[in-house]
Amino acid sequence: MSKRMNLKTKIHLFSTLLTFLIIGLMNIGVYFLFEDMAYDSEYTQFNSDVDEMIQALSKMQEKDDPATILRTYIPPNGGIRILNSKEELQLVVQSIEEITNYQPNFEDGERYSIGMLKGSPVLTISKPVIWSNGEVVEVQTMKQLLEVGNNLDFLRLILLGVTVGGMLLMALSSVTLGKIITNPISKLINTMSHSRISGKYEKITVHPNRKDEMAQMGIAFNEMMEQLEQNYKKQEQFVSDASHELKTPLTVIESYAKLLSRHGFNNIEIAEESVQAIINETSRMKEMVSQMLVLAKSNGKQQHKYELIDVNILVTETLQSMRTAYDRNFLLKGEGPFYISTDTEQLRQLLFIILDNARKYSEKDIKTTIAETDDGVTISIMDYGDGIPKEDLDRIFDRFYRVDEARNRKTGGTGLGMAIAKDIANRLSATLTIQSMVGFGTTIHIFLPSNQILIDF
Repeated sequence: MSKRMNLKTKIHLFSTLLTFLIIGLMNIGVYFLFEDMAYDSEYTQFNSDVDEMIQALSKMQEKDDPATILRTYIPPNGGIRILNSKEELQLVVQSIEEITNYQPNFEDGERYSIGMLKGSPVLTISKPVIWSNGEVVEVQTMKQLLEVGNNLDFLRLILLGVTVGGMLLMALSSVTLGKIITNPISKLINTMSHSRISGKYEKITVHPNRKDEMAQMGIAFNEMMEQLEQNYKKQEQFVSDASHELKTPLTVIESYAKLLSRHGFNNIEIAEESVQAIINETSRMKEMVSQMLVLAKSNGKQQHKYELIDVNILVTETLQSMRTAYDRNFLLKGEGPFYISTDTEQLRQLLFIILDNARKYSEKDIKTTIAETDDGVTISIMDYGDGIPKEDLDRIFDRFYRVDEARNRKTGGTGLGMAIAKDIANRLSATLTIQSMVGFGTTIHIFLPSNQILIDF
């Protein structure tokens, strides 16, 4: 079975092949461009000499010796041929012996012909001329371009050296690039493997001065691991707290059930007490499970229905529902309208939780005020209960936290209401703040900003 190439090998191979292709194409282009320019330059210079020779031949008389005239214009390292109308060799003069057997190859539309003779290019120009006997003949003038050949050989060596040097430099740079790219990835893979084996949420070291994508990837990974660790701890704490909290009502139910089993059927008073206790604890446990499900559901993504509402109308309707349900006096201070863009049902649920919490811990009236500023709308719910000690204020929104365990059991509190309220407030981009004084009561402020950023969880 063939092994798959790793990322570093792919980078080396791809960058090397790409560099070879780019340098190769550039060098080929440079070589052929220089070759064409060299041949064109030689042709321009050589063509003027050929034109002079053609003029001299066109003035030649029958008594003149054509070989003598041709020797006057014979190029060094070259030769001149005269071909009749039947392309038969009529006359030839040459300065090198090797040119005798050389046959140029002309194509239609070409100004000149370039061929090779013993590794050197040969430039041939063919032009017609009227011979002394009135016949039109073809004059082929040939010149071996030794200097051009040497220059092209030298250029090939230079381009080859450039290619080899470029490939070596690219190989070194690809190794460096591969390390730069793959080292953070390797660290990431190793860290994830260690985390999987050890069960710990390990992080990778990110240099504080690095600002590139690799550093951002490391920072994002560390933040993700930190968030996973926090979520795991919260989940672990939640399960632990839920187990502890559910254990108490189950113990009470079990105790009263045993008491009822032993004595309750013969003692009406004990039976009534036991049944009532079981009903109360069952109801409390049902409420606790229901609220835990709400908290668990809040961790998933929920759909929001955003709309512009009058907060005064929503609060008025909510207070009226509380009055009807609990036959309590819920007061409202503040005249609307107070418009805000929010999710109506979630804000209504937030109000119910806080108002119900105030009702449980206060026997007196519950007062609600609404105030508007340039930044948003504040809903304040005030009760006149026992208040909350200062040292407990920071933990009010913690799950299962209770200021007074005995009183919470009496009122049926589960310690989850304010945690749910905090979760809803976060989704609405609202801010919850608490003011409380022992013996005087508690006020919870709900601030709804005008430019809310409603969040999906």
